[in-house]
Amino acid sequence: MIADLKPYSAIKNSGVPWLGAVPAHWDVRRGKWLFRHRKQINAARASSNVLSLTLRGVVNNDPDNPEGLVPKDYATYQLFRKGDLVFKLIDLENLRTSRVGLVHEDGIMSSAYIRLAPSSAGDIRFFFQQYFDLYQRGIYNQLGAGVRSTLGPSDLLDLSVVVPPVPEQVAIVRFLNHADRRIRHCIHAKHNLIKLLQEQKQAIIHRAVTRGLDPNVRLKPSGVEWLGEIPAHWEVARLKVIAPMIVDCLHATPVYSKSGEYPAIRTADVQPGRLLLDSTRRVDEEHYRRWTTKMSPAEGDILYTREGERFGIAALVPADVRLCISQRMMAFRIHHANNSAYVMWQINCRHVYAQAAADLIGAAAPHVNVGRIKNLWLTLPPKREQHEIVAAIDQASMRPNRAIDRARREISLLREYRTRLIADVVTGKLDVRAAAANLPDEADELDVPDDSEALAEGEEDIADGDLDAAPEEAET
Repeated sequence: MIADLKPYSAIKNSGVPWLGAVPAHWDVRRGKWLFRHRKQINAARASSNVLSLTLRGVVNNDPDNPEGLVPKDYATYQLFRKGDLVFKLIDLENLRTSRVGLVHEDGIMSSAYIRLAPSSAGDIRFFFQQYFDLYQRGIYNQLGAGVRSTLGPSDLLDLSVVVPPVPEQVAIVRFLNHADRRIRHCIHAKHNLIKLLQEQKQAIIHRAVTRGLDPNVRLKPSGVEWLGEIPAHWEVARLKVIAPMIVDCLHATPVYSKSGEYPAIRTADVQPGRLLLDSTRRVDEEHYRRWTTKMSPAEGDILYTREGERFGIAALVPADVRLCISQRMMAFRIHHANNSAYVMWQINCRHVYAQAAADLIGAAAPHVNVGRIKNLWLTLPPKREQHEIVAAIDQASMRPNRAIDRARREISLLREYRTRLIADVVTGKLDVRAAAANLPDEADELDVPDDSEALAEGEEDIADGDLDAAPEEAET
């Protein structure tokens, strides 16, 4: 169906760089002719339905158990109505955050957001797709780059958008929703494959670090509730014995810099056994020195996520990189009598996670007490055996790692394809009217998988909370 799409027969120059040529019968108008900026503060507490703009779009947020930072009083929030568009156009140098959403029901959100209410006829879902396309292509970031780093309501309303006839808007929405459902199902299937491969890999690692490589080894009780039996010649020890240096992060947010040389590792940058250095935020020399006053992480040190939904994940610092830990992170330096890779793989196992999770504090953004982490029980084979176990894990992980990497690349390509498709359709590069007319009814299609698992690996999907009170921390 998509392969058969053709361009419109008659086009014209829109005069707008990010729109290019558009169908000749489409109008090009500034947003101010289609929308009104409104800001109604919830001063009288007219609503208690808290909504949040996230990478999944606009979602309901429980005021009694909220995601992200929240205000002391929701009377500072502003009212939104179903069918409004919501924008977050601050901190535009941050490329990995939500920018636009379509409000699905009446509620309240941060007063730092921009609310646009439709003032003319049209399908609001089409205009959401058009503004969402600008987000996906980074247009807001380009327009607000530099010292400004913000777009205000007047800037937003001054942007030009295309306005097809209303029936065509409806057809475009129908087509894009259908295509999005198909792409999400593909991504969902690949995520399921990744989960299965990761479970396979985790089982290999757990068996190796708790029982060793000899299936006939004699066992003994470990004395640790979460661990069970271990090889008779192994010992158990607390992390604080194995790691002479255990350092918690500074409880502040670094000042990130595009030109910064040094990666500042956040929980979003850590996967079991792997740091995502290509996508980290960075800091300059001054902030690097400040964030390494306690410890400058070196090759072989273990970085550990101790807060948030991604807590309990560990990875090694690779060679030839100078980095620091950002919020919600810890660093461990393992004594030379042990293999730090062996310790790292064990920290990623469920018996260590269970110990850390025993006294989790906080439900929306859980964190583990540093004292609990220092007292984690770990298995301790002779160092020679630790080396052998690490080598066996590396060998056994090669095939699932290759399959996981391939599935992630395919997910990335699917996302890129969806981004390009939306841009081509909402700007009139492809005519979808006939294709939309031949689509099945939505009721006949499969349910759309939860979009939360369609997020890119390593991204944090955290509600923004009280952006007025703490705009920097709301992004971390």
